[in-house]
Amino acid sequence: MMAHQAALNRVWTQVMLEALYRQGVRHLCIAPGSRSTPLTLEAVDHGGFTLHSHFDERGLGFLALGLAKATNNAVAVIVTSGTAVANLLPAVAESMLTKERLILLTSDRPIELVECGANQAIVQTGIFSNHVTKYVGLPSPNTTISLNWLLTTIDSAFVSQQQNGGSIHINCPYPEPLYGGEDQSMFQDYRESIRGWLDSDDVYVRYERPVIRDYAESIQQLNLGAQKGVILVGNTSLSIANQAATLAQSLGWPIVFDPQSGQGGDWQHYDLWLQNQKANHQLSHADFVLQVGARFVSKRLNQWLSEQVTRGTRCVLLTEHLDRLNPDHIPMTHLLVDIEQWLREALALSTPSQHAHWGDELKRFAIATKALSVPAETISEFDVAKSMQVLPKGIPVFLGNSLIVRLVDMLSSINGHRTYSNRGASGIDGLVATASGVARAEDLPIVMYLGDTSLLYDLNSLALFSRATKPHVIVVTNNDGGAIFDLLPVPLEQKVACYQMPHGFTFQHAAAQFGLDYCQPQSNAELESILLSHLANGTKTLLVEVNTPSEEVGGHIRSLAQQVNALEL
Repeated sequence: MMAHQAALNRVWTQVMLEALYRQGVRHLCIAPGSRSTPLTLEAVDHGGFTLHSHFDERGLGFLALGLAKATNNAVAVIVTSGTAVANLLPAVAESMLTKERLILLTSDRPIELVECGANQAIVQTGIFSNHVTKYVGLPSPNTTISLNWLLTTIDSAFVSQQQNGGSIHINCPYPEPLYGGEDQSMFQDYRESIRGWLDSDDVYVRYERPVIRDYAESIQQLNLGAQKGVILVGNTSLSIANQAATLAQSLGWPIVFDPQSGQGGDWQHYDLWLQNQKANHQLSHADFVLQVGARFVSKRLNQWLSEQVTRGTRCVLLTEHLDRLNPDHIPMTHLLVDIEQWLREALALSTPSQHAHWGDELKRFAIATKALSVPAETISEFDVAKSMQVLPKGIPVFLGNSLIVRLVDMLSSINGHRTYSNRGASGIDGLVATASGVARAEDLPIVMYLGDTSLLYDLNSLALFSRATKPHVIVVTNNDGGAIFDLLPVPLEQKVACYQMPHGFTFQHAAAQFGLDYCQPQSNAELESILLSHLANGTKTLLVEVNTPSEEVGGHIRSLAQQVNALEL
């Protein structure tokens, strides 16, 4: 059998990849490696997958995450053994929290080479712990195990993922030889047990659970028309945000949108105006909160919700997964629903609330907050956050973590842009790679906003944008380290050396290394002009670097907060 092992490795891999294809997988991400040869060659030979590659497995995982975000479909990842597998953990942890579906096809040494000093062999069993929805530890390919078993195993794992989201880890230990194996004629009889499946185009095991999705009764029990309500829209799709806006308009309720929803409205800038005692008190007149999605960027909004429910306001949360999305552990009603259908049915059943337009006075605070400004001699981080308001309709946006997403939440209003982020674990690793995956799936120019430390962390993923033919834009705010720590109560003696960690780097040469266009605008008008011009006429990716003093933005935020607190309307 050893002489034919390469062929048997290929037979097993053929069947496994075809099973994934029939389950709807269309994108497959590959990193280089020898032990993964059966997976790589069969992925190429299959012909049905769109293949993506990257030399860095950490970036590859985030590339797949971005593809999964934008396609709302499962994306497969192929890596070799050893630390290549471990490098997938950051993206896997994010996918568990935000429910993007990844299928991790990790190559491994066979069991006899693990924990005995063999090269590039680590214990890969359960390496992702509870960060994956399902772990499948395959045996090394051998003919004593039927291909029927392999198919039922794959289909069972896939249905778990469909129900729960997150990643599947399929560990694939391949014995040598790894190369060759094109002649598989000796395994014709072995394939006969799945001949019917091979000759069809269907999945092997079809799991169906008829679900009656009639939410009318539960919606009527909520009696929305009698409530003095407010709708909070968290990390959802743009289509769901738009439906929530239509429902709020029908009921006459105020509605606020997290920037991750891609939508804005008349009550935006709430992260600032909630600091105003009068405005906060006025919003607190609500006796009902409908929360659509979760994971708000604004800590003040989370705090307001916690205090409101503590005072007796009812909160109803709509989600599509039964995760405990309740960081403040408040009493609530958690409805596991198809959110779009629930909102459609609620709209069909809704009439204007008895308290319609009760929150209209708060619009004045939103307008007044938007009009506030702080003096700046040159372009500021505030200008960067507000620049997305000039982006053409239909342009997808990717928001980095740390300071920029908070500034957008405070200052900007995203009106009708599909907006992506990694706000599950909220790490700064892999942001460029994730944005690249989104851009490939969208097949449109994308504008990405991130900070300098985030870009340094994922610098080699600029390679994923180096051959792009769409006029993507990466806007990096360079405040020489972690300026966000100027807003936090970190010890002053250690703030610079241990938290902000100034680096002194700029990104002009990095752009040149990866073949990107580069510019460094000196004013808000120049930044906005560059964005519009490049999106209309550019032919490749542009890296825009905005340099600002390290402590300037902290002073600006404090100044703006003082102005908001002083508002008398």
